[in-house]
Amino acid sequence: MKILVTGGAGYIGSHTVVELQQKGYDVVIIDNLSNSTKEVIYSIEKISGKLPEFHQFDLCDENLIGKFFSNNNDIDGIIHFAAFKAVGESVEQPLKYYHNNLTSLINLLKYMNEVQIKNLVFSSSCTVYGQPDMLPVKEDAPFKKAFSPYGHTKQICEQIIECASSVHNIKAILLRYFNPIGAHDSSLIGELPLGIPNNLLPFITQTAIGKRDYLKVFGNDYDTPDGTCIRDYIHVVDIAKAHVVALERLQNNKTNSSCEVFNLGTGKGFSVLEVIKSFEKVTGVKLNYKFVDRRHGDIEKVWADTTFANKVLGWKAEKGLDEMTLSAWNWEKKLKK
Repeated sequence: MKILVTGGAGYIGSHTVVELQQKGYDVVIIDNLSNSTKEVIYSIEKISGKLPEFHQFDLCDENLIGKFFSNNNDIDGIIHFAAFKAVGESVEQPLKYYHNNLTSLINLLKYMNEVQIKNLVFSSSCTVYGQPDMLPVKEDAPFKKAFSPYGHTKQICEQIIECASSVHNIKAILLRYFNPIGAHDSSLIGELPLGIPNNLLPFITQTAIGKRDYLKVFGNDYDTPDGTCIRDYIHVVDIAKAHVVALERLQNNKTNSSCEVFNLGTGKGFSVLEVIKSFEKVTGVKLNYKFVDRRHGDIEKVWADTTFANKVLGWKAEKGLDEMTLSAWNWEKKLKK
């Protein structure tokens, strides 16, 4: 079966492509390389032994999407990652995020309906919850006001998919993942942000390797045990595997509704300082970090209730925090070589 992966050269997308290929799927990637490089495609080939088909263009260009689907009428399902994803940048450039994240999805859904592609796995986020009233947060928790335009685009995208799947012949699974970190065991693919990292772990590894003078820890006055933000960190390979499980659920007609939602996390919350301590422990590298002001758009604490994903989706995160931080360090060292 042939699966289209949008944003497949990106961080989570590339790991998911590997998992799909290792399961025997043919994979087609669309990516505009706005936050990735074409070299990732060849790294995927080194791991899986198969070069994925690659198309470089922007999903916001409806004409190019139309041309793609007119030449590729044998797609069996779509996993949609392609989106801008930096919380801080979205606060500074909201229109950029609303235009890109919403337009690309709408264009994709339009052509899914026209060429009768039924199955969609959507890359959502725990940011849709805002700051939840209760923790751990369950899938039926009401949306609170999003803390960032990025989070708001994910809320809107989920609503668009829910509406579209209710009237068109589309089945969707929305995967709300928490904080992906780590890298593939081969150290051939991992998180490679262009410019200054927005996420914690690449900032940690770049500081440790000497690319950055020091690590900024945004806020130490939150209502948490050590004053720093708490997140549910999950290994990127665990997340990638969940996408394959979700796709198979759609293909086997196991869904209970036209649009299902699952949390992807470990069910445990770790503070920024706990992640730093884990990194220092497994690598033996002492980090230079400084506390700075809180960052706009960051919520205080959130972690997942994964019961629904464990029981209904049949998926569970397997890797622990130390494995996550060590794999990210191995990837950073491989990049330096």
